Amino acid sequence: MKTVLLAGGTGGAKLAAGMQTVIGSDLTVIANTGDDIEILGVHVSPDPDLVTYWLADQVDQVRGWGIKDDSFRVFERLSRLGAPDWFSLSDLDLAACLYRRNFIDEGGRQTDAQLQIGRGMGITSTVLPMSDDPVRTRILSSGEWRGLQEYLILEGGQTEVEGVELEGIAESAPTPEVATAIADAELIVLGPSNPVISIGPILAVPGMKELITSASAPKVAVSPYVAGKVVKGPTDHFMRALDRPTTAAGVASLYMGVIDAMICDANDPDPAPDDVRSFSTDTLMHSTESRAMVARAVLKVGTQLVGE
Repeated sequence: MKTVLLAGGTGGAKLAAGMQTVIGSDLTVIANTGDDIEILGVHVSPDPDLVTYWLADQVDQVRGWGIKDDSFRVFERLSRLGAPDWFSLSDLDLAACLYRRNFIDEGGRQTDAQLQIGRGMGITSTVLPMSDDPVRTRILSSGEWRGLQEYLILEGGQTEVEGVELEGIAESAPTPEVATAIADAELIVLGPSNPVISIGPILAVPGMKELITSASAPKVAVSPYVAGKVVKGPTDHFMRALDRPTTAAGVASLYMGVIDAMICDANDPDPAPDDVRSFSTDTLMHSTESRAMVARAVLKVGTQLVGE
């Protein structure tokens, strides 16, 4: 089943890895770029790279980002020389960001840079940035606006979120590759990612929702809540900022008009969404086998919806 997965962060990246195990090159991931940041002289694109590292089986699963067994010698030297020391990049992670910076500076598109990074790392599926136009997520917290990475790293994502804005979103547009992938998809999946800062920016790209809703493929969301809680990250802070319940039903309310169904965790104690069709399965992805199991469950739901 040719599948498009909207993803950002660890949950979406894990599901991407599981999907690739099951369907290989039939998977296209549209990754959030609202997290992108220019720092240390390079262009860092955390979500597309995180997804790529998971697909290449090279991610550092202990840290949850970067490449396993990598060193930080270049970053440590940069810090010693006076560069900002709050945003860490390991050496091999830095290489991808250097490649992207140079590629774009020479007139190339971010999409083509990401596709080449994926080829260079040997992945079989496709990772597409949501747009080639710069979009930057900004967070209002403790009465001050700051970049998303500053909120996540310097504040640890611990303070309450008072507002979210997407700088540059009005000027952005889906790429031709994104539009083609959505039109050709047999299943469109909104991954178990933060619905506000990971999936939200993708859906906010002008024209993106229209592409998705007009596609013939069924649209299925996977809840990020496992046993009633998020596995990682400040999703609850962002849900409260939008006055939504910190539940699968709350997430579904953000996707109304886009999705046909939601898959919830079988151990979630909260009621399933009552305004969209829901399915249930174990969604904890703690191993290669469990990631593939969740992927098969998603595909099974997609197949059922197509058959109806």
